[in-house]
Amino acid sequence: MIWATRLPLIVLLVGLGAIAMLVPALHAYVTRDLVTARAFLYSCIMFLFLFTMIAVATSNYKIRRQGRSHLISLFALFAVLPAMLAVPFSEVVTDTTFANAYVEMVSSLTTTGLTMFDADRLPPSLHLWRALVGWLGGFFMWVAAIAIFAPLKLGGFEVVAATESAREDKSGVVRLDHVGEPSERLTRFAARLAPIYISLTGVLWVMLMVAGDAPLVAICHAMATLSTSGISPLEAGVADATSGFGGEVLILIFLVFALSRLTFTSDGRQDGWPALVRDPELRLGIGLIAIIPTLLFLRHWLATIDEGAEVTLLEGIVGLWGAVFTVASFLTTTGFESAAWGDARAWSGLDATGLVLMGLAVFGGGVATTAGGVKLLRVYALVKHGQREMDKLVSPSSVGGSGHVARRFRREGAYVAWVFFMLFALSIALLSTLLAYFGLSFEDALILTIASLSTTGPLVDVASDVPIDLIGLAPAAKATLTAAMVLGRLETLAIIALLNPEFWR
Repeated sequence: MIWATRLPLIVLLVGLGAIAMLVPALHAYVTRDLVTARAFLYSCIMFLFLFTMIAVATSNYKIRRQGRSHLISLFALFAVLPAMLAVPFSEVVTDTTFANAYVEMVSSLTTTGLTMFDADRLPPSLHLWRALVGWLGGFFMWVAAIAIFAPLKLGGFEVVAATESAREDKSGVVRLDHVGEPSERLTRFAARLAPIYISLTGVLWVMLMVAGDAPLVAICHAMATLSTSGISPLEAGVADATSGFGGEVLILIFLVFALSRLTFTSDGRQDGWPALVRDPELRLGIGLIAIIPTLLFLRHWLATIDEGAEVTLLEGIVGLWGAVFTVASFLTTTGFESAAWGDARAWSGLDATGLVLMGLAVFGGGVATTAGGVKLLRVYALVKHGQREMDKLVSPSSVGGSGHVARRFRREGAYVAWVFFMLFALSIALLSTLLAYFGLSFEDALILTIASLSTTGPLVDVASDVPIDLIGLAPAAKATLTAAMVLGRLETLAIIALLNPEFWR
């Protein structure tokens, strides 16, 4: 198997994608859905044969510039590989076009979870396939973020890199990620992170089944939680799950892994687990999860008092829990909606919560996690810079404390964070304008753009009062939506780096 690690990354991913088709094929065979089983089995055999031929042809191929090659492979992973993954999907769902199946696979692989099909329209094995593709896409982002983006100072690591010159040479993410070639780093970090990713998914799967979920629902929700894809075989997601409140509590616990990479990797934790207490991403994420639901709860309570309605203490607690779970889910760009969220909105009469969830999705989760969005570290850098600027307004001659590293973080780190934030805002303006040009209303275009760029597909069903007919979109609008999902997953800086020949060197 050592020879396989020397293959071009995209070739290796084709082989892994083909092997993954055996999982829904076996599931469909066990459930006696032989049509679906044959579609996945034959696709697996065909693409394994294709992989073998390409592997033999490229076995002696020497990659001179692995940084550029791996960036191209990342783009091909999210833009080209879904065409292969969509073949068995389109063979099973015969009443749709291949373009719709392709968009569905792009949505799954980028962990967006934006589905174009009703839950009852797809057989159980296809739901498993969607969740599995999203789970594999999430794991690859775990590995690629540390093995590829970190050395290239992309994906949020450019904020940390702004303070590198002020740090002492300690063992941490930045130093470890620069050891060896990109292919060696991919192999090393994949071997290190795979047991953690698989174990966490397995533990959550078992716990959800104990809580009352069916095995298929439990495994789909477990994979959707760890990958933050939000993919569910149920129409309303977690809100329809039989595990109820217990299942939501379990999912909320495991969402913490999307707030900071320090929760699942020891790199950067020189002081051990106590370093989590000082992690800015985790502190900011937990702070948002605590403050925003409290404000929403108070708004719900005040609205109820103004209307003269009576709400019991239990109803208030249930409403508060619904806000906590939903806020945490959308902050991590997972997109699960609590069963109590609808009840809280009903007795409060508040209809603008979709805007709050859209803002949380834009914030996103932690750097080098499966979450999308701007990322909490960039938001934290801008917040610290803003605090320092306000301090200077009060005391212009003051000197910022916390050491040289913190000062560089507030200056250089905030500068690159602001550059990315502006690029993200320009991307929203451009893509929403394109979608509006192709026939969507301004509100629908904005919701679809933010949902795609932040990889929070379920936002489409929550933020919009009227469901958006994704199937009925024009082909150009679907192409724009696909490009937005790929752009949101790779981030704007990576695309610019890919198009910049000077960066290749």
